[in-house]
Amino acid sequence: MSKFGIGALVLLFLSAEVLADDFNGKVIEVIDGNTFKILDSDDQTYTVVLMGIDCPEPGQEYSEEALKCLEKIVLGKKITVTSRGKDRLGNTLGEVIIDGKKDPRVDLLTEGLAWTAEKHPSADLELLRVSASAKGKGLWKQNNPTPPWVYRREQSMLQPKSS
Repeated sequence: MSKFGIGALVLLFLSAEVLADDFNGKVIEVIDGNTFKILDSDDQTYTVVLMGIDCPEPGQEYSEEALKCLEKIVLGKKITVTSRGKDRLGNTLGEVIIDGKKDPRVDLLTEGLAWTAEKHPSADLELLRVSASAKGKGLWKQNNPTPPWVYRREQSMLQPKSS
């Protein structure tokens, strides 16, 4: 055994446990194309935003299609969420697996109902987006669709400033 002994191994194990922030729950509500609520076994509710993609916002074309697609995939299902941090609103940013294998981001991108993340998109996810765009699927039927992050910025500029 190293000079650090069992205590160091236990600490290392516990640190790895803290970093592996997976949790399970049942999807109880879909809010939009990439956001939903889950209820875990302790009756805690979490709002989860799918990490690495962004779907059209309510008011944008294809927002309803994205919402319905995500509902079909996750609503009422038991899922595993790997937490990748929090967004500015305190929602869990996560990667989601259904039945140990299905990633809903793949379907949303393949159907042309999502963009990859604005900053540092995953190469694997970006390939799916590019393929859907090349095939003219979903929102890619539009000429130059507005990404949701641009739409949100435009909407925030239209809001009256409070003094």
